[in-house]
Amino acid sequence: MPANIITTEDLRAFKLELLADIKKLLNNSSKGTPKKWIKSSDVKKMMGISQGTLQTFRDNGTLPFSRIGGVIYYDHQEISTLFEQNKISK
Repeated sequence: MPANIITTEDLRAFKLELLADIKKLLNNSSKGTPKKWIKSSDVKKMMGISQGTLQTFRDNGTLPFSRIGGVIYYDHQEISTLFEQNKISK
């Protein structure tokens, strides 16, 4: 059985190829569609609003929501629609 000799250049090339593959996988996984349902804490961060403002949006029907147990969820599409409806063009 013949012996294969691996050089430092072979290892360097393997490392670069492996890193490129890992970056490709990470980019593909983060480019996926956003989650359909988002929790309150994520909505507050996304919109840059306080808990009170989010409560007001729920109370006056500005932002529809679903409650399962004690957790409130918001539809990502509804949030996008809210932004589009309130967009100001100059």
